[in-house]
Amino acid sequence: MSNPMGRLRQYTWFSLAMGPALLTLGGTLDLATSGYGAVRTTGLALALAVVVVQHSRYLSLAMRGGSGSVRWPEHAATFAVALGSWAVVSTQHPVSGLWAFVPGAVIAHVALLTPMAARVAIGVGGTAAIVTVGAWGNAETGADDVIGVVALVATLAFVELTTMWFWRLVQELDRARDTARALAVAEERLRFAADLHDIQGHNLQAIALKGELTERLVGRDDETARKLAAEIADLARTALAETREVVQGYRRADLGTEITNAVGILEAVGITTTVVGDAGEVPEQLQQLFGALVREGTTNVLRHSKAERCTVLISVRGEEVRVRLQNDGVAGVPEEQAGSGLAGLRERFAAAGGRVDAGPTAEDGYELSGSAGVRA
Repeated sequence: MSNPMGRLRQYTWFSLAMGPALLTLGGTLDLATSGYGAVRTTGLALALAVVVVQHSRYLSLAMRGGSGSVRWPEHAATFAVALGSWAVVSTQHPVSGLWAFVPGAVIAHVALLTPMAARVAIGVGGTAAIVTVGAWGNAETGADDVIGVVALVATLAFVELTTMWFWRLVQELDRARDTARALAVAEERLRFAADLHDIQGHNLQAIALKGELTERLVGRDDETARKLAAEIADLARTALAETREVVQGYRRADLGTEITNAVGILEAVGITTTVVGDAGEVPEQLQQLFGALVREGTTNVLRHSKAERCTVLISVRGEEVRVRLQNDGVAGVPEEQAGSGLAGLRERFAAAGGRVDAGPTAEDGYELSGSAGVRA
């Protein structure tokens, strides 16, 4: 996966999954090589299975944001099973300290789901129980053994709490990026709406006032009413013309302007944008056409992808021009869900004798490209 955020998710998930995996592997190897006897081996294997399953369940719950979903009776029962396995092993000589990880894993996943204030009490109380059971099972337990057990449990809890904190930080970054994309699109819409309002506000107010005055003068001063009606028609035509100018100015920016706008918006939401080629080499007749391509591609990147990088490539060969927008995010959306933007773009390029292609790339990315030439 080329997306750095995706790699962060994979790394975090793998780090959390390593705990149950290593616990299972270590416990299995110890059971296979130690002479616990058939009955004890069976009991220890069952206890290990229960703890690993529960630990995996609650790690998954914590990764889905299940903070506060604490089921105390279930956790108490799981901890009792884990503590029982540690009690059995602690009577053996030599004692396998690996089994201190079994109740330690329960402490870790319960701490993940509890508020910060309760974590200290859970950690201290649980560790004290592990040390007490270990000392009860083995009279030769010394200070070094106690320190070793405390260090094992503390390390496991610290690693899992830190990794889960990192996981949640990655999720927050994802949500922040989505919000930034939405804000960038909203900002562009507001800019257009503000331009339209500034131009139309005066005209519409004048039309409304003259319309009210005309209504009052009909039958009393028809000549003046007719003049006002003509003025209203002129104002309406002016408003229509100015509206078209606003829309055309919004839609007909040249390629260089659109690329500058695209780089600014994409960089603002954390998407590294690279431009390869010179927009000034594109013939004037095709500037607006390819500007529309860049605008549509930028909108699609903001709305439909999780891109980290975007590249605009401009190629001019004689009178043939090709512009491509590549990103490393999700491979777009089905065209029927993409609205009228892409369909309208295809129509404009077809009318100019060109074509538009859009689709996923081999590198788990997406490319929108357009090509056209200067007509004689």
